[in-house]
Amino acid sequence: MSKKQKTIQKEVSLSGVGIHTGNTVNMTLKPAPINHGFAFSRVDLEGSPTIEAKAEYVVNTQRGTNLERNGVQIQTSEHVLAAAVGLDIDNLLIEIDASEPPIMDGSSKYFVEALEKAGVQEQEADIQEYVVKEIISYKDEISGSEIILMPSDEYKVTAMVDFGTKILGTQNANLETISDFKKEIAAARTFSFLHEIEMLLENDLIKGGDLNNAIVYVDKELSEATMEKLKKAFKKDDITVQSNGILDNLNLHWANEAARHKLLDVIGDLALVGTRIKGKVIANKPGHLINTQFAKKLAKIIKQEKRNNVPQYDLNETPLMDIHQIMDILPHRPPFLLIDRILELSDRHVVGMKNVTMNENFFVGHFPGAPVMPGVLQVEAMAQCGGVLVLSTVPDPENYLTYFMKMDNVKFKQKVLPGDTIIFKAELITPIRRGICHMQAYAYANGKLVAEAELMAQISKIK
Repeated sequence: MSKKQKTIQKEVSLSGVGIHTGNTVNMTLKPAPINHGFAFSRVDLEGSPTIEAKAEYVVNTQRGTNLERNGVQIQTSEHVLAAAVGLDIDNLLIEIDASEPPIMDGSSKYFVEALEKAGVQEQEADIQEYVVKEIISYKDEISGSEIILMPSDEYKVTAMVDFGTKILGTQNANLETISDFKKEIAAARTFSFLHEIEMLLENDLIKGGDLNNAIVYVDKELSEATMEKLKKAFKKDDITVQSNGILDNLNLHWANEAARHKLLDVIGDLALVGTRIKGKVIANKPGHLINTQFAKKLAKIIKQEKRNNVPQYDLNETPLMDIHQIMDILPHRPPFLLIDRILELSDRHVVGMKNVTMNENFFVGHFPGAPVMPGVLQVEAMAQCGGVLVLSTVPDPENYLTYFMKMDNVKFKQKVLPGDTIIFKAELITPIRRGICHMQAYAYANGKLVAEAELMAQISKIK
């Protein structure tokens, strides 16, 4: 039984301070439509620009995973993204009035509570899940950090950390099922070592930090000068070191809280892949750099596999629509009707087919002695499939015309020649609204991807 995508039922807001700026941040979590994924919207900037939570937008990983697109930045995105993944949410819009979400207590706990308060609801679309079929790995030879992804019956994560210090040493954490995230991982707080805190203070960073949103492990002798800096930074009259080596009086939630937080970061960073993962992640000495490098690698693999995943259809079976039924829906007519059959049709996708013969009129001039189907007509055929998809949503398709609005990321991979059979597959990127169809389309022939494009078309009623 297929699983459905999920979002939240209503919007919910929370406020806190940014760990680096120290400024108050207001954040609103909002429902998002199917196939939207996770995205941040900077409502403090003109036009409220949006940045999708994708690995391709990671620009640096210093003290968190930081995104940037067209000059607009989002810092420390991982904790709120981990909360969304941990609650099995697929689509979410995160509005903030600053460059970074509020740090809260340094964990995902408060984001989980906010999302639960908003309520999680199913949507009318199947989830997009990447099923791991073979081991995928990435290793940083310098640090020795490594992430391995292997087949599993569900999404599982193991984090193994080794900081090479007596105060913290080696720790492991496991998440056997994502449904345990709230109980086992969400409350694990971020942490730092004393020498890192000193560096951050010297560079005027972590203005929003205090001893309630970061565990500080004392890995060196605490001098009087450092003590005074910490008192001032954390607004404390006195600072002490506990017997377990933690600064001040903060109590650990778990003995391996550091490893659990690293696992939390892995989940948040791998959310940038943009697709649910059905597989087991083993992260050895994880950090934001290797997490996001692995996310980029995995996103590329998924995209490439999707391109090369040639649909298989029995062309001898009776089609869902033959040429006569297609002409009952589409206004196009020969020689500009470029699809012969519709093989599949749902409210979110369409699969069409065209038999390319030497009798096509465009082969007369394209090219004499070397016939090749023009790429622009391949794109037109994809759009006509999209026209069937959108016109199937109205009761009187014969009274509508379809018009191209735009095309993006058009790529041609292989030549299409006389005798080829082209399979076109188009999937909605966003739900159909006001007769506008925004879709990702692919064309396949001879077991290969021959063309792809992101298309937008609109239907208009004949006056």
